[in-house]
Amino acid sequence: MTDEQLHITPRVGRILMSEEAIYGLILVSGMIVVSARGTSWEAFATVAVTVIVFFAAHVFAGTLGRLAATDGHAGLRASLRASAHQSGGMLLASVPPLIILLLGATRVIEDSAALWSALITNTVLLGALGWIAVARWSTHWLPRILSALITAAFGGVLILLKAVIHH
Repeated sequence: MTDEQLHITPRVGRILMSEEAIYGLILVSGMIVVSARGTSWEAFATVAVTVIVFFAAHVFAGTLGRLAATDGHAGLRASLRASAHQSGGMLLASVPPLIILLLGATRVIEDSAALWSALITNTVLLGALGWIAVARWSTHWLPRILSALITAAFGGVLILLKAVIHH
């Protein structure tokens, strides 16, 4: 499937097809596993704060890296803007699991269901990102499937970790 068939705008596609988006989903899954002994609200707060801190740290590091690579010629404002744009995938990718955790926090769904649903959603999203990334350069099914499975496996490992630690 193409981005057009999936109704992904070029801008959103660039943000989602980034290492930051994949890293963001893995980070969120790890934070859910770590905070899963509590309520959905605690997991929501932990994940939201952690994602914001990692995003800010990533933007800061990216800005410094751009300034260092250009001996300051890129300018602070341009370096900050470019780094924030590149890091946007981390924020965007965290939205679906945060919404699910918020549903649990507001008691629309049970805490345990919210935690598990957020982890499963992240794993499915990771697989989808792996599939779409390879589909952009290959029409062959095998590399697409392998990419989806490998990318989803990062989330799968964290689901297994939650199952082992918390049950």
